Amino acid sequence: MIHAYDEIIDFIAAGTTPDAVAHFEPSQQTKDLVANLIHKEKTTGLTPTESNELEHFMNLEHLMRLAKARARRFCLK
Repeated sequence: MIHAYDEIIDFIAAGTTPDAVAHFEPSQQTKDLVANLIHKEKTTGLTPTESNELEHFMNLEHLMRLAKARARRFCLK
């Protein structure tokens, strides 16, 4: 089973550069999956598994935002 956060984990695990971090964007498939989870959370509710997946993605997405901000500083040097 593919999770929304797998793409971010794979990106980190593969090794990267500050420039790649600064320009990282999840695929449209991942964006759609997360949007569907958020919509379902607001309308019909999530299963515990879906809730866990969304929480993991949001935590990693927050870390990626922080990493992108820092990577941009490295790119300016």
